[in-house]
Amino acid sequence: MLKLSLKPGEYIDIGENIRVVFSGGSANNIHLLVDAPREYNIVRSNSMKQKDKKEYYREQTISEEAKREIAGILMREKHAASEITERPAAKKAIYTVSHRR
Repeated sequence: MLKLSLKPGEYIDIGENIRVVFSGGSANNIHLLVDAPREYNIVRSNSMKQKDKKEYYREQTISEEAKREIAGILMREKHAASEITERPAAKKAIYTVSHRR
């Protein structure tokens, strides 16, 4: 087992896609942030001891059809937003006044 000392804000990388960040704590506990892919089941040790709970089942992924539909919606929204920014701005009239006598 590897023992590490970390300061708040420091992190540990595990492999290429898991990061554990130490965000602080107190005398009786620590605060960790775990950034990992959804494929990993990350639970606290006392959660694993409770055998009467239901098993963890990974969340189902959305269908390819739903992904295409979402991509279409996002593209339409992006296109609509770009049309708004491409509209010519209203021209401002600038008047100059000369004080010649």
